[in-house]
Amino acid sequence: MYGIVRAPEVGWGSGETWIALGVAAALLVAFVVSQAVSREPLMRLSIFRTPNLGAANLAQILLGGAWIPMWFFLNLYLQQVLDYTAFPSGAALLPMTALIMLGMIVLAPRIMGAFGPKVPIVAGLLILAIGMGWLSLIRPDGNFWVDVLPASLVAALGMSLAFIPSLGTAISSARPEEGGLAAGIVNTSYQVGSALGLAAMTAIAAAFGADQLGNAQALTDGFSAAFLGAGAIALVGSGIALVTLRRTPAAEPAKDTDVTTT
Repeated sequence: MYGIVRAPEVGWGSGETWIALGVAAALLVAFVVSQAVSREPLMRLSIFRTPNLGAANLAQILLGGAWIPMWFFLNLYLQQVLDYTAFPSGAALLPMTALIMLGMIVLAPRIMGAFGPKVPIVAGLLILAIGMGWLSLIRPDGNFWVDVLPASLVAALGMSLAFIPSLGTAISSARPEEGGLAAGIVNTSYQVGSALGLAAMTAIAAAFGADQLGNAQALTDGFSAAFLGAGAIALVGSGIALVTLRRTPAAEPAKDTDVTTT
């Protein structure tokens, strides 16, 4: 992540970037090898063969990679283009927060109970992608009620549908005694996806003009490109979840795990 975050500033072809990425790759290989040969590994590598665990973690990676850039660039649009100060900009995001809480507490559990986790994960990522596409239509002379609120609520609905089912699936798919390991993996997946997605979308936004402070049109073009890129991540995530997730009721992952471990 350090190498990718620094790359837009120092250059993708710079020695600093390649050294950071090379060291990261070497450390990752060393960790995998050490876990593979250890008699009591910190992370049992075969856990990723557990049905739905790997797919749910991938959904979390892509969900973080789409959602966090949207939140970041929407705040920048409000402050740098619409000239909101910090407090009104934060208050403008409260409707999204309220909808996310409502969706996670009420809507997502009911859909999971009726259809299992796959349906809300696939649908949530798809709705998130639609919201991102809508946000990409922002204008330099836009306003909150037209350019921000409707699209942001659609994106928030998608996030609320996908997050809890993918998180719960990743954790419940593991053995009961490995719940802590599964929780650590899925939390890391979301954080890594968030960081990588934000770094990538920042590079895209800068390439389309978001580095031109004071130029409302250029900033809007850059932010719009970032929203489209984040929407593409969510759309890809929806497709991958559709293909890789097994459509089983919420209570079934433990049975899958029992079959795997016997």
